[in-house]
Amino acid sequence: MINEMITKFLEPDNLAKKSVKIEFKKRNTIVGIFVKSPDYEDLKAKNFWRIVSETHISEWKKTNDNKLSKIFSGSEFTRLTQAKEQ
Repeated sequence: MINEMITKFLEPDNLAKKSVKIEFKKRNTIVGIFVKSPDYEDLKAKNFWRIVSETHISEWKKTNDNKLSKIFSGSEFTRLTQAKEQ
């Protein structure tokens, strides 16, 4: 996906607020939240996205520690959807 499509989906409702189901071309689907870190604009310009996976979301919400996130290439995304809340 191109970064404009991803940005349109994320901002303003889903960025660091709601879980997103992310489907990839060559890897398993994950659920996580996109986070806005100090390098957000630089990464976004290059179509890279910092994502905290579902298993670390509660800890990230307490600490906002970017070490809990991973950077993914938006060009590998095939589909973004709102994750179902549990």
